Amino acid sequence: MTDDMTDPSTGSGTEGSSGTEGSSGTEVGAGYDPSTSSGTGGSSGTEVGAGAEGSEGEAPARSQDPADVARRLEAILLVVDEPHSLVALAAAVGSPVPVVRQAVEALVADYDGETGGPRRGFELREVGGGWRLYVREEHDDLVSEFVNAQAPSRLSQAALETLAVIAYKQPVTRSQVASIRAVNVDSVVRTLVARGLITELYTDPETGAINYGTTDALLVNLGINSLDELPHISPLLDDGAEGFDSEVLR
Repeated sequence: MTDDMTDPSTGSGTEGSSGTEGSSGTEVGAGYDPSTSSGTGGSSGTEVGAGAEGSEGEAPARSQDPADVARRLEAILLVVDEPHSLVALAAAVGSPVPVVRQAVEALVADYDGETGGPRRGFELREVGGGWRLYVREEHDDLVSEFVNAQAPSRLSQAALETLAVIAYKQPVTRSQVASIRAVNVDSVVRTLVARGLITELYTDPETGAINYGTTDALLVNLGINSLDELPHISPLLDDGAEGFDSEVLR
C-alpha cells in the first residue's frame, strides 16, 4: 500500500505511484541553459519543453492542433482523481474552451469505438458537470478482483487514520479529510475504495467534489451492526485544560 508522502522541496503533499496511475511523463525545466540565465532570473523552473523562448515567466505557446490538444487532455485525464469542468481542463492544457469541448467529444467517440477503432475498456464520462476517465461498468468486477488481490492484508497507520475521519465525518470529501489530517490523502482514499471499506456516495453538483462514506464491509470488519455503535470520540480528545492551566499559572 502506498501512503501519503510530503515533498519538503515543495511543501505540498505528494502522491506515491498507484497501481493504475503512473508519472505524467512531463519534464520540468528541460533545456535549461545556466550560461544564458541572468543573475536574478534565469529560466523558470516550471517551464516545459526544450528551447522555450520568451520573457521570464511567460508560458510557451502550445499547439492548438486538435490532435495535440486531445493528447494533452489524455495526459491530464490520466492523473486527475475527480471530474474536471471544461473550463478547468482548458486552463490545464492551454487551449480555448470550444477547442477542448471538441477534443473531449472526439475522445469520447474514440473510446466508444465510433471512429473505427476498438471499444476501450474505459470511458470518458461526464459526472457532476466535470469529465473523468472511468472503468466501463462491465469490467468493474474484474478490476475489483485484481485490485483486492494486490492489496495487503493490513492497513497502514495513515489508512486507519483516514478511515476513522471518514467514519466519523461522513459524508466528507477528500479535501476535507486532507484538511483534518494536514496531509494529502489521495492515494490512501483510493486504497480504501479498492478495499471496499469506503465508497463514493455522491458528487457535489457545484464543486464536482466526491463525497465519501463507509460501507457495510467496515461494519463487518469492526463487528458492529451500525455506525451508532462506534465509540464516542469526545472522551478520547484532549480538552486542552492542562495546557490552559499552565498558561494561566505563568
